[in-house]
Amino acid sequence: MVKDGRVKELRRLLRLGRTLEDSARMAEMSEKSARKYRDGDGLPSQRKKSVRTYRTRVDPFESVWPEVEQQLEAEPRLKAKAILEWLQQKYRGKFPDSTRRTLERRVNRWRSLHGPGKTVFFDQEHHPGRLAASDFTVCNDLGVRIAGQRFDHMFFHCVLTYSNVESVSLCFSESFEALSTGIQKAFWDFGGVPARHRSDSLAAAVRNHTSRRELTERYAALMSYYNCEAERTNARCANENGDVESSNGHLKDRIDQALMLRGSRNFESREEYVDFVEDLIRRANDNRQKKYLEDTAQLRRLPDTRLDTDDIVTDVRVSRSSTIRVRTNTYSVPSRLIGQLVDLRIGAEYITVTHHGNVIQTMPRLVGKQLAAINYRHIIDSLVRKPGAFANYRYREEMFPTSSFRLTWDTLRAAHSEKVADKMYVQILHLAAHESQDAVADALRHLLATEHTFDVDQVRKLVADAASIPAPTDVHVEAPQLCEFDSLLTTFDKECLNHDQHESETDN
Repeated sequence: MVKDGRVKELRRLLRLGRTLEDSARMAEMSEKSARKYRDGDGLPSQRKKSVRTYRTRVDPFESVWPEVEQQLEAEPRLKAKAILEWLQQKYRGKFPDSTRRTLERRVNRWRSLHGPGKTVFFDQEHHPGRLAASDFTVCNDLGVRIAGQRFDHMFFHCVLTYSNVESVSLCFSESFEALSTGIQKAFWDFGGVPARHRSDSLAAAVRNHTSRRELTERYAALMSYYNCEAERTNARCANENGDVESSNGHLKDRIDQALMLRGSRNFESREEYVDFVEDLIRRANDNRQKKYLEDTAQLRRLPDTRLDTDDIVTDVRVSRSSTIRVRTNTYSVPSRLIGQLVDLRIGAEYITVTHHGNVIQTMPRLVGKQLAAINYRHIIDSLVRKPGAFANYRYREEMFPTSSFRLTWDTLRAAHSEKVADKMYVQILHLAAHESQDAVADALRHLLATEHTFDVDQVRKLVADAASIPAPTDVHVEAPQLCEFDSLLTTFDKECLNHDQHESETDN
């Protein structure tokens, strides 16, 4: 399509005395078009476009359209692809796949003229200090690593919808504890409490299995403590929480771009990564201060302290397998507690076990369902007396604290019978529990590298004489100098040239 600027350039060249051929070439149009605009007065944008009301080819669906229309009236959600497949079954060989686009255009035209009304989205006005919206967003695709290890994580993301000032909180699941920690951190970051807080229908806040879909007691208590009205969106209606849903994408994109500029996605510690993200949030919020001041003028006063929302579970009995069940997951405890009742404090990331007010242990909370965290030290004294139970132990995979222990078991299985190998491995594990896991792991590493097979006595001797174990080989690869590759390429080019010259001389 010829633009107005090209026509103006054409006429300018013609006024300068250029030939039509030269002017057309310099204005980048054909001579035919140049002649038309030379003889005419208007510009392309001033020409009235005629609307074509006729077809340029025969409609292949003309004869069957009444049938198609009947189907659409009965079920307007039918897609053109499904209708085409139905027609192909009914009229064999008449409607090839190449007619699909024609049918799609005609179906779309029918929907525009005769179809049902579509859902209308209503743009909302936001008012200072009135609403905060929150959501969980998964950030695994960012490829962040902590000390070289993949770091799967989420962020609880909360936004003041008027100023778009935001707050984030690192978490690993959509639990109530993570929700509570995130909301309270956000309110303190905002410097006040908004009138309403909106979230989607996550199970930590809403009883989705009931018809009334009421708030959970713990979430309602949290909102009551802050004098904040709780709102929830309808299921599968992300647009109702659009402010934070949109901000989720911007947040992850901002982190991703900052990681690119940083040049590495690896952090020495989790704290370093959190500080990195918090710095990005602070810089983003600095650009929203004008509206944020209007927000703060309307935010409600914070309470004196944050609400402790850790879940307290009392009288949990320790099973005969020295384990307890905590929200579908299994954890081991010291075997001396078998048959006793313990109390639990369940936080967002950790679970604390107490007995008569004494803290027994604090363990990381598992993320997921039907998982197990078994500490071999809790059960090894019984297992060493019953090594035959190891082969089919339900949580056997938890009995390999490091890769060296797993390789040891595989090596023993290859050299001995299953019964003997299991007994030897359990004895090695018992040694690790009562001596030093690191010392035993070093001994196993040395024996795996130097011996075809070994027994527990050899491991015990090495543990007793740890100084005789050579230190692990420190493999250091120096960064290459890029200029050295240039010399390699030059050498390669010379070799290719010499080879070509040799072939040419041979042919001659």
